[in-house]
Formats: sequence, C-alpha cells, structure tokens
Amino acid sequence: MSHRSTDKSPRIGLALSGGAARGIAHVGVLKALAEYEIPISCVAGTSAGSIVAGALASGMPLADIEAMSKTMRWRDLGRMTMSRLGVQVNDRLENYLRERLPVTRFEDLPIPLAVVATDLKSGTAVVMRDEGDVPFAIRASCAIPGWYVPVTDSEGRQLVDGGLVAGLPTAMVRALDAELVIAVDVNAEGATFIGPTHSVISVLLQSMLVVQRTAGMAHLELADCVIIPRVGHIRWDEISRGEEFMAAGYEAAVESMPKIQSLIESMTRARPKWYQVRRKRDRTPRIA
Repeated sequence: MSHRSTDKSPRIGLALSGGAARGIAHVGVLKALAEYEIPISCVAGTSAGSIVAGALASGMPLADIEAMSKTMRWRDLGRMTMSRLGVQVNDRLENYLRERLPVTRFEDLPIPLAVVATDLKSGTAVVMRDEGDVPFAIRASCAIPGWYVPVTDSEGRQLVDGGLVAGLPTAMVRALDAELVIAVDVNAEGATFIGPTHSVISVLLQSMLVVQRTAGMAHLELADCVIIPRVGHIRWDEISRGEEFMAAGYEAAVESMPKIQSLIESMTRARPKWYQVRRKRDRTPRIA
C-alpha cells in the first residue's frame, strides 16, 4: 500500500472503528485502498480497529496482515485469571503483537498512529500517539470491560476499551493533520443475525457495541467518507470467519472508491499553489 501522497493531493487519514471480530473487515478495506493506490498518511484505531491500524502503521506488509487476521483466535488475546476485575487478562494480545509488528514504538512508526482507550475512572478518552509502546496501547484499547481486566498505565490510570468514548476515532485522525478522513464503521449495520447470543463473551460484546454505536455517532460528522462493510449478519464473537469479514470490507471499500477518488480530485484541484509550495517545503521524511 502506498503511504506517501503527492505535493498536490490531500493528506489522507484512516479511522478504524472497534467491533471485536468484525474488525477483521478493516483488512479488506486496506486491500482495496492498496489496489486503487490510495495513499494513507496517518491512521487511528479503536479497539479491534487499533490492531489493524497498528499493523498498517508499523509497516507490516498487507499479505502478513491478512495472514494474521485469518489465523488469530480468542486464545491469542487473553487467558483466564482469578482477578475480581475481569474474567480474563489480555496480556497475550500485547505479546502476540510484539512478536509480529515490525515496529513497536510510536516514535519510530513509518505512518503516524493514534490509539484510543478509555480512562475507567474519569470516563474520558486517552489517546496514545507520538511516543510510547504500541502493543501496550493496543492492548489497552481492546480491554473489553467486564471481560478483560483493566490495563494500568504508567500514570496509574485503569484503561479499558476505547469504544466507550470513541467507537469511530475520526477526531483523533483529524488531530494527526488529516485533510481527508476515510472512516470505516463495522458496527453500522447493527445485528441482523437471527437468534439469541450463545456465550458470555457474545453478550458482553453485543452490549459493548451498542454503546460504541451511540458513542460513534458524533464522530461520523468528522468523516469525509464512511465505508460500511455489510457484516450485520455475523456475530461479533465469530473470529473464525475472517475470510467473510475481509471480503465484506473489500466489497464495501470498492463501492466507496468513486466517492473517495472524487474527493481527492476536488480537494487537489481546490488547493492553492501557495499552499502546495509551503507544504513541500515543510514536509519531513517521516510524514507520508
């Protein structure tokens, strides 16, 4: 995937929503963006979206991201614990990513990244970016409250799933100086599958994602284009259906491509020449 925009084209940011197993659909979106040569200059992710965002930002090849998404299972993310704060602890996710991401420090990433978690005490967003440990940040962003034990950071804050405050992190990618924001919302279709949930984790995920959909509504307005994979018929805990999720993400992204290309063209055409000169002068090697 191309990560560098031209002097004339807008700086494109990608905002990836939470969504548990449905977050695998983000990988299909990446595949479509790569095929259509849409350059991504910065990325933000919440919960499951932070896993894909972190992989992209670290420079992991798309083929490796696909392979990881097809084989990842719940046992790779957490393990049972005796804690009163949760059923499992998700340190396995941190270790899993540390073994696979080419770059694990925010300050060394080839693409600027923002990862969102929630401060359990204050209920405010904690945005991790610029410096620090990427696998730890993603682990915190994915700590589903009630199931996973909250993750404690260096400041003593108990961090849980970022979807509680920013299910769709468009504001966070805007803060990375994105001029054109493409958002991917894997929760927009809700739950169209028939029948009751079948497990404790399924109940928790469905409850969490109702909250995420509500929290994400305000963030939708900050997106220039919203890609909505049709995954409402698949439960949020069906992590083994990675191929279907990716296919749905790819299809939705391809359908959105005319709008994305039109936005790029119109923003490029509207950019004044003096801005192009200044942007070329100010560009640093790290900024794509």
